[in-house]
Order: sequence, then structure tokens, then C-alpha cells
Amino acid sequence: MTAARPRPAFYALRSGGWRDYVTLLHPPYTLWHLSYVAVGAALAPRMDWALLGWTTLAFALAMGVGAHALDELRGRPLQTRISRPILVALAVTSISTASAIGIAVAVSRTLWLLVFVAVGASLVVAYNLELFEGRFHGGLWFPAAWGAFPVLTAYFASAHTLHGAAFAGAAYAFASSWAQRRLSTPVRLVRRRVVAVEGRAELDDGTTLPLDADTLAAVPEAALKALAAATVLIAVALLLLRAG
Repeated sequence: MTAARPRPAFYALRSGGWRDYVTLLHPPYTLWHLSYVAVGAALAPRMDWALLGWTTLAFALAMGVGAHALDELRGRPLQTRISRPILVALAVTSISTASAIGIAVAVSRTLWLLVFVAVGASLVVAYNLELFEGRFHGGLWFPAAWGAFPVLTAYFASAHTLHGAAFAGAAYAFASSWAQRRLSTPVRLVRRRVVAVEGRAELDDGTTLPLDADTLAAVPEAALKALAAATVLIAVALLLLRAG
């Protein structure tokens, strides 16, 4: 049966005005991936709160703003009304500012951080614009770039090296980001592309359950919300531990 098209994401607000910019930020997912920065910093031998602030700001600009602006340029998946020039300006300004922060931190800490800055900026552009025929989009690139990379970067920024804890933290971020991708893919399909669903599930006791778009999206979406909260809470717990 045909139904009204759902919102393009569970966190998406009604299109228009300031609401489009809130939707563009993907608030729960941005917080999810920024939590990996906190995990990496908290696992490092020395906790540097000022450094954590700058690193979080850089990732918030690059991932939260720049990456999502680039993504919206390709096909308007979130159905915002933000003009193309503004999206381009947001992407260029945020990614450039994030890179500048990374360079400044590298100059004051260790020049090896420049490698992370270069890799991060390249991944944001290549992934979200699906450059090189999409070779850097999807698959294992998402959990590597959006999960493991923030943990390793934040840890290295503080410790100037990588130890076992950094790789264990990166593995945690990789696995949870991989789960996010596996759950969000069918949800995005239902919310953004499916226009009609018809069917039913027959149980062994003879009862039937209707199948519709809400049914297909409900369980993976509930899991996504729980995982988003869990990853942020883990980061908060680690930061509270280090603060103590």
C-alpha cells in the first residue's frame, strides 16, 4: 500500500529555514562520532583537556559540518532547502578551518600530526563526494574513516605515538561504526527511496502481521538510537574517570 513519504531521517526536522541546518548536522550521528575523539583522548597516558577541545572542534567542523554539507550536495538525501552555494561555502570553510586547527596543533605538538590532518581532509572529500568512482565510499571505509580514525588521531595528538590501548579503542569504534552502517543502510532505503510496501508475515500459530515501511524501519532504527546513546555514554564515562 502507498503511504505518505516519511522524513528522510528520524532526526530530520520539517524542511525550511533554520531547521534545515539542524538536520544537516545529523545531531545524533555527529555526537556518536565525536564521542570517538573523546575515547581516544581519554585512553592516552596523559589527559590534555585543551587539546581535546581543539581536536573535538576540528572533527566537529570536518565531519559534522563539512562532510554532511558535501553529502547534501549529492542528491539532497536530507531534502533540505539550503542553496548549493551555501552548502559549498559551509563545506569549504569548515574543512579548511578544521585543517588549519590540525596544522596549528601539529606545529605546537608534533609534525607527525600533519599526516593525520592530510588523511582526514582527503577522506572527508573523497568519501562524501564519492571520488575515484566511489572507491573510498561504503564498505569498510566508513567504519575506518568515521570510527577508527578519530580514536587514533585523538590518542596520537596527546601521546605522540600509538599503543595497544589506541588500537583496542580504534577496534571498538570500527566495530560500532560498522554496526551503524549495517543498520542505517536499510533504514535509509525505506525512508528515502521506498514509495510503497505491501505484504504480511504469517506466524506458525496462524496469525498474520502486516508489513509496511514503519515495520521495516522500526527495529534497526531503535537499535541505532540505542547505539548512539551508548557510544556517547561510554565516552562520558571515560572523561569522568580521567577528570577524577
